[in-house]
Amino acid sequence: MALPINIKELVHGKVVEWERLEFKAGWNPEDFLHSICAFANDFNNWGGGYIIVGIATVDGVPQFPPVGLTLNSIDAIQGELINICYKIQPNYLPIIQPYSLDDRHILVIWAPAGDLRPYSGPSTLGNDARRQYYIRAGSRSIVPHGDNLARLIELTAKVPFDDRVNQQAQLNDLDLGLIREFLQEVGSELFDESVKIPFPELCRQMQISRGPAEFLRPVNVGLMFFNREPHKFFNRAWIELAIHPDDTGRNFITETFKGPLHHQIRNSLAYLKKEVIRTEVLKITGQAESKTISNYPYNALEEVISNAVYHKSYAEEAPIEIQVFPDKITVLSYPGPMPPITNTDLQQRRVVSRAYRNRRIGDFLKELDLTEGKSTGFPIIRDAMAANGSPVPIFHTDKDQVLFMVTLPCHPELQGTKSLTKILTKKGAKLTKQTIAQIFSESIDLQTLSDLLESDISEVRNEIRNRLNAQELTKKVSKSVSKSVSKSIAIIDFLTNEKSRAEILHHFGLINHTKNFNSYIKPLLDYKIIELTIPDKPNSRYQKYRLTEKGKKLLK
Repeated sequence: MALPINIKELVHGKVVEWERLEFKAGWNPEDFLHSICAFANDFNNWGGGYIIVGIATVDGVPQFPPVGLTLNSIDAIQGELINICYKIQPNYLPIIQPYSLDDRHILVIWAPAGDLRPYSGPSTLGNDARRQYYIRAGSRSIVPHGDNLARLIELTAKVPFDDRVNQQAQLNDLDLGLIREFLQEVGSELFDESVKIPFPELCRQMQISRGPAEFLRPVNVGLMFFNREPHKFFNRAWIELAIHPDDTGRNFITETFKGPLHHQIRNSLAYLKKEVIRTEVLKITGQAESKTISNYPYNALEEVISNAVYHKSYAEEAPIEIQVFPDKITVLSYPGPMPPITNTDLQQRRVVSRAYRNRRIGDFLKELDLTEGKSTGFPIIRDAMAANGSPVPIFHTDKDQVLFMVTLPCHPELQGTKSLTKILTKKGAKLTKQTIAQIFSESIDLQTLSDLLESDISEVRNEIRNRLNAQELTKKVSKSVSKSVSKSIAIIDFLTNEKSRAEILHHFGLINHTKNFNSYIKPLLDYKIIELTIPDKPNSRYQKYRLTEKGKKLLK
């Protein structure tokens, strides 16, 4: 039975934390029983764990290539494993997959978190066995005592929200296309099997549905990743983004990102990359090497947003809120971190949580390389900001741990975003001195000029006339965009009357070649700054080019 995970990456600890992996060179039924029982109890809400048979360890470190197993021993182990698991109470069975790694046979045992914890098993398979609970402590399975035992008992019937069965949903609310897309992306062998086995069995194997055959229902995490509209089951389970040009609270634009959780993360990041993140190459005086900086480093934003999706409560009807200001980005989610983490703890470089709110969401995100897990989120964010030369990020939760907010200050040399023009060209938008000034602190390219010239906001057009004459405009563009775009802007000055393609290019000392046309003339056509004199015959030998009304405005 194939597992919904990339086995090769699992074995090398790239998918789940090492604490959730146990390596065994061979078969020891008593040890296996205790480890499976411990993973089923899922003391820290990690989502269970994996036992990999056929790989030896030295001081806890797996050794490669694997020692491997014979095919006969694999069959025998699977049979014995089922027998010893019947000794676990309540009833519990792990999922098993033989696998070939480095030309050796191994056996992967997946012991997902159980629904009926606490689970217990015999202390020994010999005489005088006592029934005991087991939990994971680091890389070992131990018998809990004192506070740990009391806490385990308290977990009775407490299944994390993301791993609960959703009684309001039907199995057909899970989308086979999304499931296969996920399996293909992570490189699971279950991808090929997914077209051969019945859909209910596929969902069972992925642990995204549970229940008897006559009442099989999706679990919440399945709906979060494999339904196209999860907000129908989890109210306001989406990401809201707002971009503010100033601190007045007016003139902002908003976007909402819905859909499967991993699509929300990727779509919001793509939007931020397109509309907010700016990158420039700075020449450092006295050094041959230049420096590339961004107003916000992408990998820091990726980690912040992914962790917000991972750790928020989907039982609470509150979206993740991303607010973009001229000098910072804040990401707000509810509730705060899991106790006993406090605001003081958040100021440390590495913040280690002993329990997770969502044990399954994290597994899916790590499979998709959208989050690291392993308590590395805070160091990744801090290091990305430092490497970019940005101010230190700020992590905050309130006294009652109702919320969690991350603030990424903007790089001091790159204030502002790409989206200011969209805000300023909105019908009815009101300009302040701050927003007008910000237009001219941003990089101006053809898209920005095109949007501003189409605007009905007279203040913007007046400001262009007052602050930028033709020479200053060309100079400013040449600093922030490619040479070809700068040359295209200069063409506008030349087109006081109709000119042919050859005349335009020869004027600037360029050969009448398709490459030069695409680099210098076509962008102006695309943004409707110039137009064809014979539009119905674009390849006519008599074709010429002239300024549009927009181009004439810019020429003024």
